[in-house]
Amino acid sequence: MKSKFFSFLLLLGLFSSSSLAMTTVENVKTFTLKNGMKIIVLEDHSIPNANMYFFWRVGSRNEYPGITGLSHFFEHMMFNGAKKYGPKMFDRTMEAAGGSNNAYTTENLTVYTDWFPSDALEVIFDLEADRIANLIIDEKIVESERGVVSSERTTGLENSNFQAIWEEVKGAAFRAHPYSWPIIGHASDIEHWSLADLKQYHKTYYAPNNAVVVISGDIKLAQVKKLAKKYFEPIAPQPKPRKVHTVEPKQQGERTVYLHKASVTTPNLMFAYHVPNTQHPDYYALSILNDILATGKSSRLYKVLVDEQQLASSVFTYLPKTIDANLFYIYAVAAKNVEAKTLKQAIIQVVNSIIKDGVSQQELEKVKNTKLVDFYRTMATINGKSNTLGTYELYFDDYKKLFSAPDAYNKVTTADIQRVAQQYLIKSNRTVGTLSSQKDSNNADL
Repeated sequence: MKSKFFSFLLLLGLFSSSSLAMTTVENVKTFTLKNGMKIIVLEDHSIPNANMYFFWRVGSRNEYPGITGLSHFFEHMMFNGAKKYGPKMFDRTMEAAGGSNNAYTTENLTVYTDWFPSDALEVIFDLEADRIANLIIDEKIVESERGVVSSERTTGLENSNFQAIWEEVKGAAFRAHPYSWPIIGHASDIEHWSLADLKQYHKTYYAPNNAVVVISGDIKLAQVKKLAKKYFEPIAPQPKPRKVHTVEPKQQGERTVYLHKASVTTPNLMFAYHVPNTQHPDYYALSILNDILATGKSSRLYKVLVDEQQLASSVFTYLPKTIDANLFYIYAVAAKNVEAKTLKQAIIQVVNSIIKDGVSQQELEKVKNTKLVDFYRTMATINGKSNTLGTYELYFDDYKKLFSAPDAYNKVTTADIQRVAQQYLIKSNRTVGTLSSQKDSNNADL
């Protein structure tokens, strides 16, 4: 009761600030253009700024062998010029209007973000409509960006131990589903994409009926509707993309992979457990378990591995939001002179302690408090509002579900935490990767 009251006081204090106003489901308005593009609008006149988020339903899961990496490649291509705004003009025009932008690609989505003064809204509509309808895809630009992406892949594998081991673990954990390949794609595919591949991919996945647009900030719904109909509605829709119907078969036993890298100073370990997608009822319990294990210095793995036993220099867990069943990750870097097998057994012991004995009510309430505060803090900014609205629309299939998220977290019990640990964090359901500078033969027992 005490911790729940503490949570209430924190949230009350958060919302008592005059700069924050609670967003309700009634504040969010939506409309769909004749070409199928869905637009979500949230007016927030606290500052004279606005943003426009494009959530495209395309990520590495939509690729297939031969064209892996194309989703990420278009994150680059979309900034390289179109019919009205040529090469380098997208950024220059936006910056001249006081705006900025970014983009990211995941296994499931490609997202483009624009931030700008609200009086530049029509300029942003014009820029986005141009690159959606008239993107330049010619050999010179493609070859230039192909080289950039190829170098990015090579450099990433060389410089990032996490990226190197992640690629190996994903490839072993998934034998059928397209989550098996890296988001950046396979090197041989990057080398051989054709112009025809690219043009068809853009036509298929950058169709207006394959997007959700979220606009928040100092704008008016009527204004957004008018501009959307002027700039976006004339863009022709396309047939729906092919569905991803592959389901990863149930894993029947532990899989292990070993990656040798001479530059590694201490072993790196990655555990990956198969878990359901984000819409599954177990998502909220798994999300809390993720934080109990490795968020903060009082978390289970940090406390045992870093503080008490000093077996690891760092540890974290990762539960991605996902359209299809994916993986729950544990990643740890061994401390100096600690062998991989020692660290592996210590991680297993921590996980098994939750499987056997569960978690305390205090641990659970602490994570709930943190999640609630983080959730409302995110929803206090226009960027946070747009990103969260789009995330729930795409991953939970309805933006309205974000407004029940605090209650969904609050309903999770200690029994739920123990149950999902017992169901998913088990030996037969895991893939364990080891990255080390030692010879492979020295790690045969892993």
